[in-house]
Amino acid sequence: MDISDWRSKIDELDEQIVILISKRAEVAKAIGELKRKTQSPVYEPGREQTVFDHVRAVNPGPLADAELLHVYERIIDVMRTLQKREG
Repeated sequence: MDISDWRSKIDELDEQIVILISKRAEVAKAIGELKRKTQSPVYEPGREQTVFDHVRAVNPGPLADAELLHVYERIIDVMRTLQKREG
């Protein structure tokens, strides 16, 4: 494969990632609505740690756990912001 083939592969993977992140956001939004109804806090450090532990446990590489956690910290931050939005 040449570089254009690899870039096409990255484009395909990015499309899949966008779809999965969008699905994750829909779930986070639904959870945010439930949290508002039950007056539960949006920020749940214990749950976030559980997510980080799970991601570490299923990480096949080549990213080191710390690198993958940086990505997930940002994803969770964005999802938390989404949960704080009304409606």
